[in-house]
Amino acid sequence: MSSILIIEDDPAIQFGLTENLGFESYEVQTADTAEEGYRIISESPPDLIILDIMLPGMSGYELCRKLRGEGVSIPIIMLTARGEEFDRVMGLDLGADDYVTKPFSVIEVMARVRALLRRAGSSSEFPDSVSFGDVVVDFKKYEAEKAGKPVTLARKEYGLLRMLASRAGEVVTRDELLNDVWGQDEYPSSRTVDAHVATVRAKLEKDPHKPEHLITMHGVGYKLVL
Repeated sequence: MSSILIIEDDPAIQFGLTENLGFESYEVQTADTAEEGYRIISESPPDLIILDIMLPGMSGYELCRKLRGEGVSIPIIMLTARGEEFDRVMGLDLGADDYVTKPFSVIEVMARVRALLRRAGSSSEFPDSVSFGDVVVDFKKYEAEKAGKPVTLARKEYGLLRMLASRAGEVVTRDELLNDVWGQDEYPSSRTVDAHVATVRAKLEKDPHKPEHLITMHGVGYKLVL
């Protein structure tokens, strides 16, 4: 049975999510503040976190940043009343895996929970690290080095590399990368993948214009050559 932690200070929303998740046989824990949620995560880590952004005291943004900074990789779905693209992108860049804007459909939230848990369940197939050329990437610590110097990668860039590393030498289609790395994010397209690949090449390849490791298979997708 998967366990889910709801960190939400609105009693009605907390109750509604708890009831629906419980009906689908999830084990549910709740917290009214980020501080309380952090304590629960430290003592009894859940399989997934549903996290409100606007919380008293520490915000959901701050808690997400803190967890990812400590290497906690539990999937996070962020809830917020804000609808601006900037807020959505900020949450995702801080390490959230998905984003739902209030008011939301409970059916949609349930579907996103199931999708994230499926993805998390298959994560054991993914490597903890990968090395190629003068590059070393640690997926558990979210750290990367090139020629011994640290390189900053965005969370989706780590996800892209990890997916390719799990099938090193094989071609991974754009659709597979979109489904497994971006999942339920809004408006992903093949251009999203291409743009991220270009950015990763610029950071990690010796010559981004003549890549030796992150190879394009035209009309299909990409493969990582170790």
